[in-house]
Amino acid sequence: MTFTTTTILREKRIPEEPGIYLMKDSEGVIIYIGKAKNLRKRIISYFSRHDPKLGWKTSRLVDRIADIDFVVTDNEIEAFLLESNLIKRYRPVFNIELKDQQRYTYLKITDEAFPRLLVARRNRAGEFTGPKGRIYGPFVRGSSKYLTVGLLRKLFKIRVCNRLPKTPCLQYFIKNCDAPCIANVMREQYMINIVALQDILEGKSSIDRFAEEMDAEMKRASELGDYERAKEIRDTLYRLNNLRIKQKMEKAVNRNHDEEYVSILKDTKKGLAHVMALRRTRGVISDRKKFEFDLVGDNSLSSFLLQYYSSVPVIPRFVYVNEDLEDKQVLEMSLEKISGHKVNIFNVEKTLTKDKRQLMDLIMRNLSIYIERGYDPAVVELKNALKLTSMPEVIDCFDVSNLGISIAVGSCVRFINGKPSKNYYRRFNITTVVGQNDFAMIGELVRRRYSSAGDKIPDLILIDGGHGQLGAAIMSLRSLGLSDVPCISLAKENEEIYLMGSKDPIVLPKSNAGLKMLQHARDEAHRFSLAYNIKLRKLR
Repeated sequence: MTFTTTTILREKRIPEEPGIYLMKDSEGVIIYIGKAKNLRKRIISYFSRHDPKLGWKTSRLVDRIADIDFVVTDNEIEAFLLESNLIKRYRPVFNIELKDQQRYTYLKITDEAFPRLLVARRNRAGEFTGPKGRIYGPFVRGSSKYLTVGLLRKLFKIRVCNRLPKTPCLQYFIKNCDAPCIANVMREQYMINIVALQDILEGKSSIDRFAEEMDAEMKRASELGDYERAKEIRDTLYRLNNLRIKQKMEKAVNRNHDEEYVSILKDTKKGLAHVMALRRTRGVISDRKKFEFDLVGDNSLSSFLLQYYSSVPVIPRFVYVNEDLEDKQVLEMSLEKISGHKVNIFNVEKTLTKDKRQLMDLIMRNLSIYIERGYDPAVVELKNALKLTSMPEVIDCFDVSNLGISIAVGSCVRFINGKPSKNYYRRFNITTVVGQNDFAMIGELVRRRYSSAGDKIPDLILIDGGHGQLGAAIMSLRSLGLSDVPCISLAKENEEIYLMGSKDPIVLPKSNAGLKMLQHARDEAHRFSLAYNIKLRKLR
């Protein structure tokens, strides 16, 4: 069953303390994990229709809630860190899951008599697949440990076969494996290399130290006249040198990851947030990552930053964002606990450095391109031409048809992403206006179209007419409490676009795709209303 506010308050006795809450579905599966400064207040807000955070995706989450658990913490920092850890553990479907997570991988040393080194993968439930073993990581794509899994196997003579064969394979003959399959090496000897590899992956030892030990062993083999063994070690050291160079380069770069720029752009139409992060090292952009997540519950830039920085190997000391964070201080202290050094977060709009603002503008332009890819080019052109705050994906167009004074009708057609959507076409008989008063008729059509809680409100309303028709439509919208819905009119004579609150119209080039889409909608509304008018005349 779905919980109501009364049920939760009565049965859960939610405290007014900081902590995390776990929302479950009817099967007991955790579908969302959130944090709160005041658990009781935050949980109640999910069941309030007036909460501004309740988008359509959050409403979908609320419909699936069958139970809520919570964990009280001593402070907000503990709540931040506990939320991050539990999200990684349970991977709820409504929480932020970094789409770029393929950049991170894990290594596994299997629990076998003669262990293997594998690249470990997680499934959707967050569990590691494949044979049992000890997990190491995560490692970043591009790091030497990830790129040289094959080289690590060769260095430590680790078998690659799934099952021990009865005869040696090619790896034995090219000196990459000591062939435990034919008992050419005892398990005790084989495990010496496994332990050495484990020490390196755990950070107890280093590649440099391992190289020194091998170099000493090569000299001993040469002194004893075991030149074949000395040659094998020499070849291994040659391979190892490449790995050491890559690791040193990586460490040098990581030490200088001084700052990162993280920008968020929300596509409220689709309930998605797009995030891009650029790292700058010594003034040069060194990495770029793109993510997206659903706008559900408490999913925000703050929660993204915590998940993101708890997954990367190096957290920069300076992070620049493009919006104010309500929990900025708590987030900074949480990241300091994870990184071991102080982390400062700044809103780049409030900095005086021009180059930082320019870099953030560059990120925003790139994010805009990502969002625009999902929309018809005409919709994008119209948004830019009219300087709208969101994509006019859904456009309603109104037209009046009154041939003479005996019959007056009107129509409303809807375009979705640049295309007619006839399921939403509506036609009306004018009932409250006497005589030929186009302004009043437009006012009646708009008022009747949106007075009932039926179809969703459009992103843009288009009126066939000039400044007078637009004014009548705006008055009706205000009477319905919809004054924030953009409304424009298109005058046919010169194809002038009139905007709310502006005396001077906009004239777009005839080749503008946005204008062509408006003309198509206007003509379609006119055709639909005229057809209805003619039909009524024939009936009379």
